[in-house]
Amino acid sequence: MTAVDPILVEIVEGTLASVEKEVETAIARTARSPMIRDAHDFRAGIHDIRLRKLTGRSYSALVQPVVRDFPPETMNPGDVFFHNDVYLSEGGIGHLPDLCVTVPVFHRGEVVAFVQAFGHHDDIGGSVPGSMPSHARSVFEEGLMVPPIRLWERGVPNEAALRIMTRNSRMPDSLAGDLDAECSACLMGARRLAELFDRYGRAEVERCFDAIIDKTTETFRRELLSKIPEGTYVWEDYAEHDGVDEPRLHAQRITLTRVEDRLVIDFTGTSPQAKGPINHAGDYADGVFLKKWLAPILRNLADTPERMAELDVNEGVVPLIEMRFPEKGTLLTPIFPAPTNARTFVILRLLGVLAGVLAKATNGRMPADQETIRYTGVYGEDGGGVPYLMREVLGGGSGGRWYADGEDTIHVVPDSRNIPVEFAEARWPFRVERLGLAVDSGGPGLFRGGLGYDKHIRMLGDASYMSIADRSILSCWGVNGGRAGRPFTVSVAGQEMEGLVDDHPVRAGEVIRIRTTGGGGWGSPYERDPERVAADVRDGKVSVEGARTDYGVVFEEGAGPEGFRVDVPATAELRARLAEEPVSFFDRGPGYPRLADGRTHAEVDER
Repeated sequence: MTAVDPILVEIVEGTLASVEKEVETAIARTARSPMIRDAHDFRAGIHDIRLRKLTGRSYSALVQPVVRDFPPETMNPGDVFFHNDVYLSEGGIGHLPDLCVTVPVFHRGEVVAFVQAFGHHDDIGGSVPGSMPSHARSVFEEGLMVPPIRLWERGVPNEAALRIMTRNSRMPDSLAGDLDAECSACLMGARRLAELFDRYGRAEVERCFDAIIDKTTETFRRELLSKIPEGTYVWEDYAEHDGVDEPRLHAQRITLTRVEDRLVIDFTGTSPQAKGPINHAGDYADGVFLKKWLAPILRNLADTPERMAELDVNEGVVPLIEMRFPEKGTLLTPIFPAPTNARTFVILRLLGVLAGVLAKATNGRMPADQETIRYTGVYGEDGGGVPYLMREVLGGGSGGRWYADGEDTIHVVPDSRNIPVEFAEARWPFRVERLGLAVDSGGPGLFRGGLGYDKHIRMLGDASYMSIADRSILSCWGVNGGRAGRPFTVSVAGQEMEGLVDDHPVRAGEVIRIRTTGGGGWGSPYERDPERVAADVRDGKVSVEGARTDYGVVFEEGAGPEGFRVDVPATAELRARLAEEPVSFFDRGPGYPRLADGRTHAEVDER
C-alpha cells in the first residue's frame, strides 16, 4: 500500500474541522430556540461511508440507524433524514428532545460520507412543557417518537411530516425554525465536503480518512493506555433518585481490565432499570456511542495539560475499547418502553465512574468528580397570554486535578453555555437579581474543586418551576485526600426543592435561588498554601469560615476586609490537629446511606 501524503492528510483533517465548525456556526446563527441558538446545546459531526466518526472536537450521534433503514444506494442528492427514537437510534440518541438530522454526501453519483447534527430542542410534546417529565413511567409520556424517516427528498421538505411534528410541540414556530436551520446547515456542509472529494478524488480522500483514524488509535494506545497498569479495577457511583420511587441509590459499576493494548469495560453490577426516566439505552451497536462518549476521560492521562488539549476523539478510539453489558433490564440496558428523558443521571455519571476507576489504577492521577448536568427553568404565560418556556442548562464546578484547581461554572456539554441575563430578561417575565459564583461550593483540596453558579431569579408573573437535576443529595467526590464539593440546591420562596420537579408553582414577586454543584477537591486541603487560601477568600470563592473549617487557615484580627493576613502559628496548630483526622482516598461527602447489599462505601472505594 502506497504511503499517504502527510500534507494531504493535514489538508483533509483541517477541511473536516472547518466544515464541522461552519455547520455549527450556521445553525447557531439561524436557529430560533434559546436552547439551540444561545445555550448551544447541539453538535455537528462528519462520518465516512463506513459510518466512522472523523471529527474529534465533540461527540455526535450515529449514522447507523439511518443506513440500517435507508441503504446508501436508495439515497439521493438533497435528501435529509431525521430521527429521535431512543430505542431505534442504535444508542446515539439519549432522550426524545434530542432531534437528529443526517445528510448524505455525494461524489459522482455515490454516497461517500455523511454530515449530521443533533441538538436538544424546546419541546417535542409529552406530558409536560419541555418534554422531560421527571415522573414519567414510560417513553410514551415523554413526547413524539420518530424512527428514521426521509424528512427532505431531493431538496423538497416533507411538509406532512413537519406538520405532524410541529403540531405535537408546544413551541411549533421554534421547532420549525430549528429544524430548518439544522437541515439547511447540513446540506451546506455536504456541499462543502463534496468539494473535497471533487478536488482530490475519492480514493485519496478515503485514504486520508484511514490515516486520521489510525493516528488516533496509535496515539491513544501509545500515550494513554500505556499509563494504565495491567490488571482489573472496580468502582461504582450512584444516581440518587429516579422521580418515581423514593430516593435511593441506583448503582453504575465499571470493572476495568487492561489487556495488552486494549481496555475491557464491564458494566456488570449496574442496577436494574429504574421506574422513572433515568435509564440510558447504551447497549446497541456494540456500545459504539458509549465508547466515543467515555474515551475523552482517557485524555487526562496525557503527560501535560497542553498535550491533553491536542488529543481528538474520533472513531480511532473504538478498536481500543471492548464493552460488556449486563442482560437486558438494567439502567444501561433498559427494555422498551422504559422512560429515558433524565438519562443524564446515568450517562454523565459514567464519566465520573470511569475517572474513579482510573484513579484507583493510577494512584490518583485523575481529576476529582466534576459537575453533572441539570436543567432548571420556568414556564407559564406572559402578560399577553402567550405561552413561554425558559429552560437553562446551568453548569457547575469541575474537579480539582493533580496539577491545578478545577474550573468554575463549566458546562459538561462542549461549547454550551448559560443564557445571557440581558437576553433572558428581555424575553421572559422575570428579573435576574444575582448571577455569580457559589461561595464554598468547590471541594477543599490541595487543588480546590471548581465552583458552581449562584443564581437568583425574581418572577414578575405567576409561573411554574421545573428541574431535572442530580447531585441534589450526593456530592461530587474528592480524590487522593481531597474533599467532596457541595451538592445542587434550589429554593422557591425559601422552600427547598427536590432535584426532580415538574410544576411547582411560583408566584409573582417570589425568588428562585439556584446553587449548582461544586467539583471535588484533589489532595489534602491542609497541604494547600495558606496564601492561596487567602487569595480565594479575597476573590470571594472561599468564606472566612470556610478557610478555617475546610483548610485550617486562620486570619489575623484587624487585617481589614481585603487583608486576610494568615496567622501562621494559629494555622500551623489548627492544621496539625485537623490532619489527625482519618482521610480516605475518595471522599464522597455526606448523604450516602449504606448500600442495599450491606456493603460500606469504604469497601467499594478500597483500592
